[in-house]
Amino acid sequence: MRERLLITGASGFVGYHLINEALKANLEVFAAVRKSSNIKHLSGLDVNFTDLEYNDPAALEKEMREKQYTYIIHAAGVTRARTIEEYNTINAQYTLNLAKAAVDSGIGLKKFVLVSSLAAIGPLDNIDGVINEDTTPKPRTAYGASKLLAEEKLKTVENLNYTILRPTAVYGPRDTGIFIFFKQLSKGIEAYISRAAQRLSFIYVTDLAKACVNALTSGEKKAYNLSDGKSYSKYELGNETRFALGKKTFKFHISVNFMKIVASVAEKVSNLKGEAPILNREKLTELTAVSWICNIEQAKRDMGFNPQYDLHHGVAETIKWYKQSKWL
Repeated sequence: MRERLLITGASGFVGYHLINEALKANLEVFAAVRKSSNIKHLSGLDVNFTDLEYNDPAALEKEMREKQYTYIIHAAGVTRARTIEEYNTINAQYTLNLAKAAVDSGIGLKKFVLVSSLAAIGPLDNIDGVINEDTTPKPRTAYGASKLLAEEKLKTVENLNYTILRPTAVYGPRDTGIFIFFKQLSKGIEAYISRAAQRLSFIYVTDLAKACVNALTSGEKKAYNLSDGKSYSKYELGNETRFALGKKTFKFHISVNFMKIVASVAEKVSNLKGEAPILNREKLTELTAVSWICNIEQAKRDMGFNPQYDLHHGVAETIKWYKQSKWL
């Protein structure tokens, strides 16, 4: 009998890859998806579907007892929200509700893996700075603060064996975030905010998915920062994308002050529409931050983390998938 794994956020970009890695590990996968979610891309996979009521602890306990999960990978959450309260409710309170239900149901859950974010710690202002697991958290955004709150709440759940993973910027097939940058370059447009030096980090999605599955049996009651272990300049993502596309681009720089105006207008328009803005002034501070470099030695040591893709190989695979799937 295979061990059962519940994956939340399963219909999303990272969720799809989590399912694939879990199936490779011979786990019986239950994918938590909303009734409104598009799951066409999951139709060919050996997966069971479930719908969780994150705001109903009793319903969550019932789900745990009925399904008898062995493990949980909690990847559900929001990266855009209208208010701080919305971020905190979905990213932090729902994490606590799910973890407590797993313990209170008495199912003997072996491990709860929380997919957090390096944004929970926040970037550094020193170009030579490196983010370690014990770096004092200073999130720059409400999103980052809500992920930090989720981590803190998770640690309060008694008798829960957990691992927290903090990936840096995630990219790869099916991503719609960094894809915006790829799409602009495919049109010959390569725009950057300011000329200030930056050090950036990335992680290819399958490396993250493998780390999550490995964390089911390693890294007990600790948090780990994840990247491909390398440091990149602000232009290297663009350089690798141009190379993979085989295209020339028009490169230019936009001032931070101008982008602040754009972000402010975007906030106001989104507020009028009752929507969460794609770009706001908070997000701008993350995009222009000096250093997102993190140390991954602890993850290597405790979990056998061994990223297979650097930016060159990861971008090549990503662009190949976008072209095959007619995204580009």
